[in-house]
Amino acid sequence: MLMEAKKNLVILGSTGSIGRNTCDVVRSLGDHFKVVGLAAKDEVEDILEQIEEFRPRLVALHDVEAAEALRRSAPSTTQVLAGPEGLTKVAALEEADLVVCAVVGAVGLLPVFEALRCGKDVALATKEVLVTAGEIITRLAQEKGRQILPIDSEHSALHQCLRGEDVLKVRRLILTASGGPFFADRERDLSQVTPAQALRHPRWDMGNKVTIDSATLMNKALEVIEARWLFGIPLDQIDVVIHPESIIHSMVEFVDGAMMAQMSVPDMRIPIQYALTYPERVPGRTAPFDFCKNNRLTFSEADAERFPCLRLGREAAETGGTMPTVLNAANEVAVEKFLDGEIRFTDIPRWIEAAIRKHNPIPNPTIEDVLEVDARVRKEKYL
Repeated sequence: MLMEAKKNLVILGSTGSIGRNTCDVVRSLGDHFKVVGLAAKDEVEDILEQIEEFRPRLVALHDVEAAEALRRSAPSTTQVLAGPEGLTKVAALEEADLVVCAVVGAVGLLPVFEALRCGKDVALATKEVLVTAGEIITRLAQEKGRQILPIDSEHSALHQCLRGEDVLKVRRLILTASGGPFFADRERDLSQVTPAQALRHPRWDMGNKVTIDSATLMNKALEVIEARWLFGIPLDQIDVVIHPESIIHSMVEFVDGAMMAQMSVPDMRIPIQYALTYPERVPGRTAPFDFCKNNRLTFSEADAERFPCLRLGREAAETGGTMPTVLNAANEVAVEKFLDGEIRFTDIPRWIEAAIRKHNPIPNPTIEDVLEVDARVRKEKYL
């Protein structure tokens, strides 16, 4: 079945890995979508090419100087905005039906909040939004009658497995993890890992931040928290298992013992297209799955001792309030410091744990509480 109505899209983070794949999906589906807004960090040349192709009415760059440079080159039919306020205005664009959020980190929180407040559906790749303010965001979506459609392959898999099912009949959700570049290498001294080594993901081509999160397994800790809010499943019913082949993207076990798994080749265009075309399915461009070539599926336990970010994520989620906000903000800072060579790979969880231990969480926070805590944690030095 082909889509009957064209959707107007806003793509936040359009020049990143998910954003580019989203553009590719839009390109492949021809007239089913119209891109009315774009936003990115500071990639002037890249977003200018997207403007020339999609002709959006509104574009924003987070970097003010980059936005000024873009204004000098962009066509007069496209308005260029700057700064965090610009991203939020693009997310609230009146004619948008669906806002794709693929920006890096908690910078996506206010744009998603504003998109939902203005009655837009959100296709969410930025897991930090629900980690930082999951209760606030999901409550707002319910109040507005809007959908949050996951783009992460794991949560897209769960969404597909749960489609038409009663969540009260779920025994557990099982998130799969590739394990990143170091999980299988038991002999490696993780304290000596370099940024270049940590950025060599064995399966996925992703941005720097999410690739480092995959290497520390923080990515999976964040996904556990995201799944809790997306599907309303208690934390103790959400498990993680290492699956290096990345063919099964996640699984659901029901109370009768039946299991459902979503499988595909590791290609982000598949979950992106599912989110964009939901509730319909339309033909995609990936080749049929070859079971004979993909005939080995292996699983192992996630090691929370060697990769303590898994433990820290669960602790923060169980504490609740603003503690997950601290977890996320401290992680974003620590990852940046590791990439800049200021701390070691093994200092990332140490930095996060110090931030958690120092924080006195605020129960039932407002969006203002979350933003204040997030900003404060980013200014602190924890090692």
